[in-house]
Amino acid sequence: MQLTPRYGADPVITLDGNPVDIARPVIRQRRRLAAVLTSLTDEQWSASSRCDGWSCRDVVVHLDSTNTFWAFSIAAGVQGDPTQFLATFDPVASPAQLVADSTASTGEVLERFTASTESLLDLLDSLDEAAWSAPAEAPPGHLSVSAVAHHALWDSWVHERDILLPLGIEADDEADEVVASLRYAAALGPALALTRGAADRGVVVEVGERVAVRDGGRDSGRDETASADLRLTGTAVDLLEALSIRRPLDQPVPDASAWMLHGLAETFDVTPT
Repeated sequence: MQLTPRYGADPVITLDGNPVDIARPVIRQRRRLAAVLTSLTDEQWSASSRCDGWSCRDVVVHLDSTNTFWAFSIAAGVQGDPTQFLATFDPVASPAQLVADSTASTGEVLERFTASTESLLDLLDSLDEAAWSAPAEAPPGHLSVSAVAHHALWDSWVHERDILLPLGIEADDEADEVVASLRYAAALGPALALTRGAADRGVVVEVGERVAVRDGGRDSGRDETASADLRLTGTAVDLLEALSIRRPLDQPVPDASAWMLHGLAETFDVTPT
Protein backbone atom coordinates (compact mmCIF):
# COMPACT_ATOMS: atom_id res chain seq x y z
CA MET A 1 0.00 0.00 0.00
CA GLN A 2 1.38 3.39 -0.97
CA LEU A 3 1.28 6.25 1.47
CA THR A 4 -1.08 9.13 0.76
CA PRO A 5 0.71 12.06 2.41
CA ARG A 6 -0.99 15.41 2.92
CA TYR A 7 1.29 18.09 1.54
CA GLY A 8 0.99 21.84 1.92
CA ALA A 9 0.25 24.31 4.67
CA ASP A 10 -2.42 22.29 6.53
CA PRO A 11 -0.51 19.58 8.45
CA VAL A 12 -2.50 16.53 9.48
CA ILE A 13 -0.64 16.41 12.82
CA THR A 14 0.18 19.39 15.04
CA LEU A 15 1.83 19.14 18.43
CA ASP A 16 1.69 21.69 21.21
CA GLY A 17 4.58 22.66 23.46
CA ASN A 18 8.02 24.07 22.67
CA PRO A 19 9.11 22.62 19.30
CA VAL A 20 12.77 22.56 20.38
CA ASP A 21 12.14 20.25 23.35
CA ILE A 22 12.17 17.12 21.17
CA ALA A 23 15.89 17.55 20.40
CA ARG A 24 17.16 16.23 23.73
CA PRO A 25 15.25 12.89 23.72
CA VAL A 26 15.97 12.27 20.03
CA ILE A 27 19.70 12.80 20.49
CA ARG A 28 19.86 10.72 23.68
CA GLN A 29 17.92 7.78 22.27
CA ARG A 30 19.91 7.61 19.03
CA ARG A 31 23.28 7.75 20.81
CA ARG A 32 22.18 5.15 23.37
CA LEU A 33 21.15 2.74 20.63
CA ALA A 34 24.40 3.28 18.72
CA ALA A 35 26.36 2.57 21.91
CA VAL A 36 24.52 -0.64 22.82
CA LEU A 37 24.89 -1.98 19.28
CA THR A 38 28.68 -1.90 19.64
CA SER A 39 28.40 -4.44 22.48
CA LEU A 40 26.39 -7.06 20.56
CA THR A 41 28.01 -10.33 19.54
CA ASP A 42 27.83 -11.74 16.03
CA GLU A 43 25.24 -14.23 17.31
CA GLN A 44 23.10 -11.41 18.69
CA TRP A 45 23.30 -9.45 15.44
CA SER A 46 21.97 -12.52 13.63
CA ALA A 47 19.20 -13.22 16.14
CA SER A 48 15.55 -12.64 15.26
CA SER A 49 14.05 -9.29 16.17
CA ARG A 50 10.40 -8.55 16.92
CA CYS A 51 10.01 -7.48 13.27
CA ASP A 52 8.68 -10.47 11.37
CA GLY A 53 11.42 -11.97 9.17
CA TRP A 54 14.09 -9.46 10.21
CA SER A 55 17.21 -10.12 12.25
CA CYS A 56 18.68 -7.48 14.54
CA ARG A 57 21.10 -6.63 11.73
CA ASP A 58 18.18 -6.10 9.34
CA VAL A 59 16.52 -3.65 11.74
CA VAL A 60 19.74 -1.62 11.92
CA VAL A 61 20.00 -1.58 8.11
CA HIS A 62 16.49 -0.13 8.09
CA LEU A 63 17.30 2.45 10.78
CA ASP A 64 20.38 3.57 8.86
CA SER A 65 18.18 4.29 5.85
CA THR A 66 15.69 6.22 7.98
CA ASN A 67 18.50 8.31 9.47
CA THR A 68 19.46 9.32 5.95
CA PHE A 69 15.88 10.16 5.02
CA TRP A 70 15.22 12.23 8.15
CA ALA A 71 18.37 14.26 7.56
CA PHE A 72 17.43 14.76 3.90
CA SER A 73 13.86 15.76 4.73
CA ILE A 74 14.72 18.12 7.57
CA ALA A 75 17.53 19.83 5.66
CA ALA A 76 15.25 20.43 2.67
CA GLY A 77 12.47 21.73 4.91
CA VAL A 78 14.74 24.15 6.71
CA GLN A 79 15.92 25.43 3.33
CA GLY A 80 12.31 26.19 2.41
CA ASP A 81 11.87 23.37 -0.10
CA PRO A 82 10.10 20.49 1.70
CA THR A 83 10.30 17.24 -0.22
CA GLN A 84 7.47 15.08 -1.56
CA PHE A 85 9.52 11.91 -1.80
CA LEU A 86 7.04 9.69 0.04
CA ALA A 87 4.19 10.24 -2.43
CA THR A 88 5.40 7.14 -4.30
CA PHE A 89 6.67 5.20 -1.27
CA ASP A 90 5.34 1.80 -0.22
CA PRO A 91 5.96 1.48 3.55
CA VAL A 92 5.78 -2.31 3.37
CA ALA A 93 7.57 -3.27 0.16
CA SER A 94 10.21 -0.54 -0.03
CA PRO A 95 11.92 -1.05 3.37
CA ALA A 96 11.76 -4.83 2.94
CA GLN A 97 13.44 -4.61 -0.46
CA LEU A 98 16.14 -2.28 0.86
CA VAL A 99 16.96 -4.73 3.66
CA ALA A 100 16.90 -7.71 1.30
CA ASP A 101 19.32 -5.95 -1.07
CA SER A 102 21.87 -5.19 1.66
CA THR A 103 25.04 -7.28 1.46
CA ALA A 104 27.04 -5.26 3.98
CA SER A 105 28.83 -7.07 6.78
CA THR A 106 27.78 -6.53 10.37
CA GLY A 107 30.77 -4.27 10.90
CA GLU A 108 29.85 -2.20 7.86
CA VAL A 109 26.22 -1.95 8.97
CA LEU A 110 27.28 -0.69 12.39
CA GLU A 111 29.76 1.77 10.90
CA ARG A 112 27.17 3.18 8.49
CA PHE A 113 24.51 3.41 11.17
CA THR A 114 26.87 5.22 13.54
CA ALA A 115 27.89 7.67 10.81
CA SER A 116 24.30 8.39 9.68
CA THR A 117 23.24 8.80 13.32
CA GLU A 118 25.89 11.42 13.98
CA SER A 119 25.07 13.24 10.73
CA LEU A 120 21.41 13.45 11.71
CA LEU A 121 22.18 14.56 15.26
CA ASP A 122 24.67 17.18 14.07
CA LEU A 123 21.92 18.59 11.85
CA LEU A 124 19.40 18.67 14.70
CA ASP A 125 21.95 20.28 16.99
CA SER A 126 22.51 23.04 14.41
CA LEU A 127 18.85 24.09 14.12
CA ASP A 128 17.75 27.44 15.47
CA GLU A 129 14.37 27.95 17.12
CA ALA A 130 12.62 29.01 13.92
CA ALA A 131 13.87 25.96 12.01
CA TRP A 132 12.02 23.58 14.33
CA SER A 133 8.72 24.97 13.07
CA ALA A 134 9.59 24.78 9.35
CA PRO A 135 7.58 22.28 7.25
CA ALA A 136 9.34 19.03 6.35
CA GLU A 137 8.25 15.61 5.12
CA ALA A 138 7.23 12.58 7.16
CA PRO A 139 4.94 9.66 6.22
CA PRO A 140 1.73 11.64 7.03
CA GLY A 141 2.91 14.50 4.78
CA HIS A 142 4.28 17.94 5.55
CA LEU A 143 4.65 18.45 9.30
CA SER A 144 6.79 20.76 11.37
CA VAL A 145 10.44 19.73 11.74
CA SER A 146 9.62 19.14 15.40
CA ALA A 147 6.83 16.71 14.48
CA VAL A 148 9.14 14.98 11.99
CA ALA A 149 11.64 14.54 14.83
CA HIS A 150 8.84 13.09 16.96
CA HIS A 151 8.19 10.53 14.19
CA ALA A 152 11.90 9.72 14.05
CA LEU A 153 12.06 9.27 17.83
CA TRP A 154 8.95 7.07 17.96
CA ASP A 155 10.22 4.85 15.13
CA SER A 156 13.69 4.42 16.60
CA TRP A 157 12.38 3.94 20.16
CA VAL A 158 10.16 1.07 19.01
CA HIS A 159 12.89 -0.50 16.89
CA GLU A 160 15.36 -0.26 19.79
CA ARG A 161 12.99 -2.52 21.73
CA ASP A 162 12.51 -4.72 18.65
CA ILE A 163 16.25 -5.43 18.83
CA LEU A 164 16.90 -5.60 22.55
CA LEU A 165 13.89 -7.33 24.12
CA PRO A 166 14.24 -10.64 22.21
CA LEU A 167 17.90 -10.69 23.31
CA GLY A 168 16.88 -10.38 26.95
CA ILE A 169 18.43 -6.92 27.20
CA GLU A 170 16.44 -4.40 29.19
CA ALA A 171 15.50 -1.29 27.21
CA ASP A 172 15.70 2.12 28.88
CA ASP A 173 12.38 3.88 29.36
CA GLU A 174 13.36 7.54 29.67
CA ALA A 175 10.24 9.48 30.60
CA ASP A 176 10.59 12.26 28.01
CA GLU A 177 11.21 9.74 25.22
CA VAL A 178 8.16 7.70 26.22
CA VAL A 179 5.82 10.68 26.51
CA ALA A 180 6.95 12.25 23.22
CA SER A 181 6.67 8.92 21.41
CA LEU A 182 3.27 8.17 22.95
CA ARG A 183 1.88 11.58 21.98
CA TYR A 184 3.01 11.04 18.41
CA ALA A 185 1.91 7.40 18.15
CA ALA A 186 -1.55 8.29 19.47
CA ALA A 187 -1.87 10.87 16.69
CA LEU A 188 -0.24 8.86 13.89
CA GLY A 189 -2.89 6.15 13.48
CA PRO A 190 -5.77 8.61 13.06
CA ALA A 191 -3.60 10.82 10.84
CA LEU A 192 -2.80 7.99 8.43
CA ALA A 193 -6.48 7.03 8.33
CA LEU A 194 -7.40 10.64 7.53
CA THR A 195 -4.89 10.93 4.69
CA ARG A 196 -6.37 7.78 3.12
CA GLY A 197 -9.88 9.18 3.38
CA ALA A 198 -10.90 6.54 5.91
CA ALA A 199 -12.48 9.24 8.09
CA ASP A 200 -13.97 12.64 7.43
CA ARG A 201 -13.04 14.36 10.69
CA GLY A 202 -9.96 15.13 12.70
CA VAL A 203 -9.18 14.19 16.26
CA VAL A 204 -7.57 15.85 19.26
CA VAL A 205 -5.19 13.67 21.27
CA GLU A 206 -4.29 14.34 24.88
CA VAL A 207 -1.69 12.36 26.82
CA GLY A 208 -1.64 12.66 30.59
CA GLU A 209 -2.41 9.97 33.12
CA ARG A 210 -4.36 8.40 30.26
CA VAL A 211 -4.54 8.85 26.50
CA ALA A 212 -7.72 10.68 25.50
CA VAL A 213 -8.91 11.20 21.93
CA ARG A 214 -11.82 13.43 21.03
CA ASP A 215 -13.50 14.41 17.78
CA GLY A 216 -11.79 17.47 16.36
CA GLY A 217 -13.84 17.99 13.22
CA ARG A 218 -14.55 21.61 12.43
CA ASP A 219 -18.17 20.80 11.66
CA SER A 220 -18.72 18.32 14.46
CA GLY A 221 -20.59 20.80 16.63
CA ARG A 222 -18.73 19.43 19.64
CA ASP A 223 -17.36 21.56 22.44
CA GLU A 224 -13.55 21.29 22.56
CA THR A 225 -13.85 20.72 26.29
CA ALA A 226 -16.34 17.89 25.92
CA SER A 227 -15.54 14.42 27.18
CA ALA A 228 -13.29 12.33 24.99
CA ASP A 229 -14.80 9.89 22.51
CA LEU A 230 -12.10 7.37 23.40
CA ARG A 231 -9.96 6.93 26.51
CA LEU A 232 -7.14 4.39 26.72
CA THR A 233 -5.67 3.51 30.08
CA GLY A 234 -2.53 1.70 31.12
CA THR A 235 1.14 2.40 31.62
CA ALA A 236 2.69 4.73 29.07
CA VAL A 237 5.06 2.05 27.78
CA ASP A 238 2.28 -0.55 27.41
CA LEU A 239 0.06 1.93 25.56
CA LEU A 240 2.92 2.96 23.32
CA GLU A 241 3.70 -0.66 22.52
CA ALA A 242 0.02 -1.33 21.76
CA LEU A 243 -0.38 1.74 19.55
CA SER A 244 2.81 0.67 17.73
CA ILE A 245 1.31 -2.80 17.08
CA ARG A 246 3.78 -4.59 19.34
CA ARG A 247 1.35 -5.91 21.97
CA PRO A 248 -2.40 -6.33 22.36
CA LEU A 249 -4.51 -3.43 23.53
CA ASP A 250 -6.13 -5.05 26.55
CA GLN A 251 -9.29 -2.94 26.68
CA PRO A 252 -12.43 -2.63 24.58
CA VAL A 253 -12.68 0.02 21.88
CA PRO A 254 -16.10 1.16 20.60
CA ASP A 255 -16.69 0.31 16.95
CA ALA A 256 -17.18 4.00 16.14
CA SER A 257 -13.66 4.75 17.41
CA ALA A 258 -11.83 1.73 16.00
CA TRP A 259 -10.60 3.65 12.94
CA MET A 260 -8.47 5.81 15.23
CA LEU A 261 -6.37 2.78 16.15
CA HIS A 262 -6.24 0.92 12.84
CA GLY A 263 -4.54 3.51 10.64
CA LEU A 264 -1.02 2.32 11.39
CA ALA A 265 -1.86 -1.38 11.04
CA GLU A 266 -3.61 -0.81 7.72
CA THR A 267 -0.72 1.27 6.39
CA PHE A 268 1.76 -1.48 7.20
CA ASP A 269 -0.62 -4.29 6.22
CA VAL A 270 -0.58 -6.07 9.55
CA THR A 271 -3.39 -7.40 11.73
CA PRO A 272 -3.68 -5.57 15.06
CA THR A 273 -3.17 -7.92 17.99
